[in-house]
Amino acid sequence: MTTADPAETPVTPASLETRVRTDIAAAEVPHRPIRRMLRRARAWIDGHPRLNRAYRFGVGTVGGVLAVGGLLLVPLPGPGWLVVFLGLTVLGTEFHWARRTAAALKRMLDRFWAWWRARRAARAGDTA
Repeated sequence: MTTADPAETPVTPASLETRVRTDIAAAEVPHRPIRRMLRRARAWIDGHPRLNRAYRFGVGTVGGVLAVGGLLLVPLPGPGWLVVFLGLTVLGTEFHWARRTAAALKRMLDRFWAWWRARRAARAGDTA
């Protein structure tokens, strides 16, 4: 009995979307060793006020540059929105407003893709 090679199976948009959602959910598990290590490091930084201020400034600077740079890349071919989300993710590690903004953008993007798929399905049904 042979099993199908994942590289040989055709990738449909639905299967790719399911796989991406599964990978994202697996990466967000809070009990992973790297996440525990990062929480300990962040708690240590919180105990040092000057270091905490410098850390927040650095996170704000890096995240802001990524988000603004991503917005500049959006009209161009390439990973513009990916860079925007990366910038918001970096900002979201320290700033609650960035976490809320990223979540709202993800919801809007999800609604857009649902609308797009429904529109394409309706068009395919009209031409058939």
